[in-house]
Amino acid sequence: MRRVIAMGETILDILFQNSQPIAAVPGGSCFNSIISLGRTGTPSLFLGYTGNDLVGRQTIDFLKENGVDAEYFEMKEDEKSAISLAMLDEHGDANYAFYKTPPSISEHTPIPVFTHEDVLLFGSYYASCDGTRAYIRRILEETRKAKTIVYYDLNFRKSHQHELQKLMPTLIENFQHSDIVRGSADDFEVMYGERDARTIYTKHIAQYCNLFICTSGPGLITVCTPEGFMDFSVPEVKTVSTVGAGDNFNAGFIYALTKKEIVRDELPALSSTVWEELIKTGCAFATQVCQSEQNSISREFANSL
Repeated sequence: MRRVIAMGETILDILFQNSQPIAAVPGGSCFNSIISLGRTGTPSLFLGYTGNDLVGRQTIDFLKENGVDAEYFEMKEDEKSAISLAMLDEHGDANYAFYKTPPSISEHTPIPVFTHEDVLLFGSYYASCDGTRAYIRRILEETRKAKTIVYYDLNFRKSHQHELQKLMPTLIENFQHSDIVRGSADDFEVMYGERDARTIYTKHIAQYCNLFICTSGPGLITVCTPEGFMDFSVPEVKTVSTVGAGDNFNAGFIYALTKKEIVRDELPALSSTVWEELIKTGCAFATQVCQSEQNSISREFANSL
């Protein structure tokens, strides 16, 4: 049976509007994606850790309640669970304040056996920092052997711009190990001072990874392949919160990949029609999340698929 395996950090997102807390939701970029996939009934597994405290116990319960396998999810005795404050503006866009220690996990931490039917989702600072690198490199080596589809969401925040020079070799290594790289125009403006998807692909991605998806909020989504470029429009939406929008685009895209039973060897030959279906499903997931204060799709939306 096909599985989606995600790895990343976990964090309790506390949302504020007009300086008042309005919601507290377990989150984290890949965590948000895997919760949505678990709600669709997709066999899902999450690799990561949290503190062995109240927030951590709520997090692991949340995984299980949403159908996500937590066998490889660790609760650390000497770790405090991470918290973020997300201040929503009048457009539903969030400014964050994070309260956490840098990610760290032993390279000897147990990992699952990967197969060619699986999809691995990873990304963000968790995927490139020193404290997780040996562990992640080990996983990427196993997925390469197994011919697992690897989907990398760059998600490079401005708060890490000062580390860019140090992190760049690792970011490039992640590109090289990935079958699909997804990033936002904001990510690449921070990294390269570029927002144009075609320029970004040609100058910075194509030599490492053939398939690239560039999103730009409510703007066009551009798919770049060796055969050419495709632009797709984004549905208009009355936004409550943009927290989790990109994460759920990833979830919807991967959900469509698994439903269409696409495996790694088939990716280079995908038609424009199939790409359109994958992008549309990603947009549907993201749109649903933007209309709520939650980080993942609702169970009602999942049941309607």
